[in-house]
This record gives sequence, C-alpha cells and structure tokens, in this order.
Amino acid sequence: MTDDLTVPADPSAATDGLEETTLTERIEAILMVIDEPIGLIALAAAVGSPVAAVREAIDALVVDYDGLGDGPRRGFEVREVGGGWRLYVRDALDDVVAEFIGGQAPARLSQAALETLAVIAYKQPVTRSQVAAIRAVNVDSVVRTLLARGLITELFADAETGALNYGTTDALLQHLGINSLDELPPISPLLDDGADGFDEGAIR
Repeated sequence: MTDDLTVPADPSAATDGLEETTLTERIEAILMVIDEPIGLIALAAAVGSPVAAVREAIDALVVDYDGLGDGPRRGFEVREVGGGWRLYVRDALDDVVAEFIGGQAPARLSQAALETLAVIAYKQPVTRSQVAAIRAVNVDSVVRTLLARGLITELFADAETGALNYGTTDALLQHLGINSLDELPPISPLLDDGADGFDEGAIR
C-alpha cells in the first residue's frame, strides 16, 4: 500500500490528536461490516476520501489479497458484484466453510429468523430491504444467521441497484421434508387479512 493513502480518520483528527488511520484500513473496516456490495461513491463517502483514491486503494487490496504483492494469498478476496464491492470467501474454500458450519451444534432458530425465512421462502427472489419492509424490522443479523446456516443463499444482484436477492436452498427443503417449494402450504389462510405483504400467488 502506498504512503499517500495515509490520511486522518476525519478532518479534525490532526488537531484532536487522534490516531491516524490509513484509507486502506478504513475501507477494510467498512467492507468487514456491510451485508451487500457497496459502490465506490458510497464507499468514498463512508471513508471521507475521493473516489479516485478509493478506487486505487481497492485495486491495491485486490492485489494484496490475491498474494500478488509482498504477502501470501488470503482466504478471502475483494470482489466486485453488481457494481459494488464486498469481501467474499474464496470459491476454493467453500467446502471448508460449509464443513465448519455443518459441524456446529444445531441450534433452534429464533422466532425472528423463522419469520424472515418464511418471507424469503414465499417471496423469493427477494432483497433484504424488501424483507425488512414486510417484517417492519431490521433483518440484517437474521439474514446473516440464515446464510450461515445454509438455509438461504445469494441468488443474484439487482442490475440497477446492486441489491442482493436471496432465495432458499435445498438444505431448507431437506429440513422441511419436501421436494420443492410447490409443496409449501398456501400462505393466505395463515394470515389474518388474507395476504398482507405477499404478492397474490407468489408460490401458489
């Protein structure tokens, strides 16, 4: 990483005596906590640096994580998906991660997770924001849990917004003991008002 990417964490850092952080460090911090790919403009705004500098830092991270610089290749990579950037586990390590997650002691899903899973099952493909709108609560942590449990997966990124669309996996079908989503019961009889929040005939 180049020294010219070292800038204060905020404009008042120098005068306040706060510890300085590099642009690269701030970008990594943001990439570690986001749930969906973030565009360069939004990332630049988040770290308080010009878009060109952020793009340069991202390119340097790609090289660094790929082991093309001074260090070894990492088990993760910075990948551009749907016009945005996000940290991903390398494809070659998917089996390692799946085995680790599968070996964890099973735990009951919370009511929030079950409700979120139901929305995704009946509405898929569906974005995280759409699920949050239906449930009227933030679902970020719940979606992460369902992803980690292998019950849902990222299907594709919206071409216009870059938002990830989620759907259920074969693992969910196995847990439910069904062969396809067509075997799910009609949702309308389960709702007081018929089908609030769901498109008519979303699954049936």
